[in-house]
Amino acid sequence: MLSNKMKITVHPEKLEDPSQRQVGFYMKYASFVLRTLRRPSFQKFLSWMLRKENIEEHTVRDVQVAVFPFQRKNGNGLAGHCNTNRGRIQIYPKTLKFCQELMQESGKDKFTLYAGSRARAALIHELLHLKYANDEEKVRELTRKYFAVFAQNRSAQNSHMPSIYNMIFRREATENALKT
Repeated sequence: MLSNKMKITVHPEKLEDPSQRQVGFYMKYASFVLRTLRRPSFQKFLSWMLRKENIEEHTVRDVQVAVFPFQRKNGNGLAGHCNTNRGRIQIYPKTLKFCQELMQESGKDKFTLYAGSRARAALIHELLHLKYANDEEKVRELTRKYFAVFAQNRSAQNSHMPSIYNMIFRREATENALKT
């Protein structure tokens, strides 16, 4: 099971002089994400997806839930990263500012649904990179497909799930359009 390979990692150099408030927020965020990714229903889904894609579970050595966000040089945040040679996947949080704004706009329940869904989508995406390392378009297409399958089961339980799906993948589409 992948849940045995998951852990929280702290790289304080990723954030310049974080305040106690920031550290506290990001530690809670990382703990929440780790619990979300370890849920039996999601682990069962991942096992199914890996079998369907013929991705050997042993190729994943390590799934790290990073405490601090990762900002690219262009200013965009990174949701995840996969080192295919080492079998190491990293999942990153959104910035504190983004999270605060989303909570104010949508409320805590929708924010927690978004944070968990974003982490799930990022893990699905990075796992697919193990098979389709250099085909980003294929990975994105399959990520949307597999996340939709998982989210469909959750939609019956939570009416916000369709809008969360759109938040996650609309942003990706917007960022892709800006690159071309």
